[in-house]
Amino acid sequence: MLLAAAERRLQLGDRLAAAIHDPRDPQRVTHAMADILRARIFAIACGYEDANDLDRLRTDPAFKLACGRLPDSGIDLCSQPTCSRLENLPDLRTVIRLGWVLVDLWLSSYAAPKSVTLDIDDTVDVVHGHQQLSLFNAHYDERCFLPIHIYDAATGRPLAMILRPGKTPTGKEIRGHLRRLIRRIRARWPATRILVRGDGHYGRAEVMAWCENNAVDYVFGLPGNKVLQRLVDEAADDIRTRRALEQKPVLRGYAEIRYKAKSWKTQRRVCARIEATSRGLDTRFVVTNLDKGSAAHVYDVIYCARGQAEDLIKMHKSQLASDRTSCRSPIANQVRLVLHTAAYWLMLTLREAVPKTDHLSNAEFATLRLRLLKLGARVIETVSRIRLAFAAACPEASLFRQIALTLQPAGP
Repeated sequence: MLLAAAERRLQLGDRLAAAIHDPRDPQRVTHAMADILRARIFAIACGYEDANDLDRLRTDPAFKLACGRLPDSGIDLCSQPTCSRLENLPDLRTVIRLGWVLVDLWLSSYAAPKSVTLDIDDTVDVVHGHQQLSLFNAHYDERCFLPIHIYDAATGRPLAMILRPGKTPTGKEIRGHLRRLIRRIRARWPATRILVRGDGHYGRAEVMAWCENNAVDYVFGLPGNKVLQRLVDEAADDIRTRRALEQKPVLRGYAEIRYKAKSWKTQRRVCARIEATSRGLDTRFVVTNLDKGSAAHVYDVIYCARGQAEDLIKMHKSQLASDRTSCRSPIANQVRLVLHTAAYWLMLTLREAVPKTDHLSNAEFATLRLRLLKLGARVIETVSRIRLAFAAACPEASLFRQIALTLQPAGP
């Protein structure tokens, strides 16, 4: 019921359904497109990531009520074959429209900010078959996809999930994704300053040149090499010597240089984090077009905060099973990725409705599901109303009531 309230607030099912052309005869339709999407998204959010789980859930009174049907006398929800037909229905253009629905949902989630930070990263999605676009990746020693995830760093809200082959993205590919996304953002937020953060294989020459030409800030990891090591050698020797003289287990320092790789057309600012230990030196580099802030601030405060995106990807994959991309068609798998991202939005909206003073306000999705969604209740349908009776000892009863009131739409 809480997920249904969150979905009504976001109008997620209706937005996604509006992007899909329904070729069915309206006079013979039993399950509307939005109802099929809601049932599938609610099931994913509750931990039932396989479409065939709906063969059992379609008669569940709580699921029927969440989808807007009477729990006892209402018709059952859609079955697994209906969901599978929906996942395989969209063509490429429809899938692109579905992706823009998620971007527009993020843009409408709050007023235009002065600045926004976007974290971009990819993650391994191991396949167990011969799905199209799957490739063998020697780094992971698996046949896989490498979908790209993009999040808003300030709120943890997802912007885009892009299914792609299991190989490292090229600079041209990354530039294309960022160009289309930032064009959409600036159409709504023309005055917002945008910062893009990513690890080493996103710091490609094509990407950095495009960001510089389009007033987009960036901070990317930079793989080390002999030239970079030689440029920071003096600072590294100083840190190593001071650590030995002061007999400290670890001593960290920072350096800043101007560097131009062979594939770059101009010199760029590179910040180095140099850490000396009893085992030797560990040096990490980042490249940026930011002209303010010390090297320590750029690395520790701005770049290292990018690690939050890995936690968000973990929740997306392990707690909402977004790596369940077992369709043969890549378009169908992209539809699944959109549905799992929609479930992510519902869980995030539910968590944001928890009071900040409550211990569940920063809980992971699996904890929220266990404490707030998978609760035993008696559903009673009468002529005039539907009642939900929880156990007298339900530990989260007051919190459940408070969240329901928070998510309830305001009256006229």
